[in-house]
Amino acid sequence: AKVRRKTTDDVRVRTEMITILQLATGGVAMGFVYALSAMGIVLIYRTAGVVNFAQGSLVMLGAYVATSCIETLKLPMIGAIIAAVIIMAGVGAVFQRVAYYPLRYAGIIPVVISTIGVSVFLNNGVYVIWGTYPKFLPPIAGSGTITIFGTSIPLQNIAIALMAVALLFFQAYFFNKTWLGKKMQAVAQHQDTAALMGIKVSRMITFTFMYSTTLAAIAGIFAGPIFFVSPGIAQILSKAFAASVVGGFGSVPGAVVGGIFVGLVETFGAYFISS
Repeated sequence: AKVRRKTTDDVRVRTEMITILQLATGGVAMGFVYALSAMGIVLIYRTAGVVNFAQGSLVMLGAYVATSCIETLKLPMIGAIIAAVIIMAGVGAVFQRVAYYPLRYAGIIPVVISTIGVSVFLNNGVYVIWGTYPKFLPPIAGSGTITIFGTSIPLQNIAIALMAVALLFFQAYFFNKTWLGKKMQAVAQHQDTAALMGIKVSRMITFTFMYSTTLAAIAGIFAGPIFFVSPGIAQILSKAFAASVVGGFGSVPGAVVGGIFVGLVETFGAYFISS
């Protein structure tokens, strides 16, 4: 009886460990999606001094654009990612010119209302262009799994984590080692001082909006295979704001930490408490 009880306990502990590892990898993968969205919000806030309420809709648009690149243009996954990033960078430049630039001296509230208007426009625009049925975006690394310590982990989760970490290293290099990145940081720290140093502030703000929308596109490509591509992806905005606040609003590293924290809490809370 003791041997049977010990065997049963060992099986239960092993099962619980496998479940925890699966939840952790899923939570980290979702956390990176939230982190990328939160980073876009933080970067625009630090550079332009406004909160972008259209970030969730831009994440959604990035997923739809990537889907169209695959379905309509017949591009491979890597080609669709590159094309979606380039297209969304252009969307960011237009977004800055339409929603922010005309109101840059009008105060924070008009710009915030403008970003909300863009969000409503995008959320309804996808119905006109892509219809009401959800689209399918293939997983970045296929639908297979890899076994680690007896736990089957989707390759999609591993791909999201690896690509997000690589992007973070690239961002650190870009902001700290390149002239463009240093100029963008200078504008984020103080616009007037940056202007006195000969930096084109409006141009750096445009670049920041473009970079923010590319982060949104990547987040949408990560989230698409998990949620299906639909206007519901725009709800990531609330998770991104939560990640920004948890990490200390205005901190880029904090947005990453906050995103992973929110992803883990959401995943474990849904399993152990209630969805």
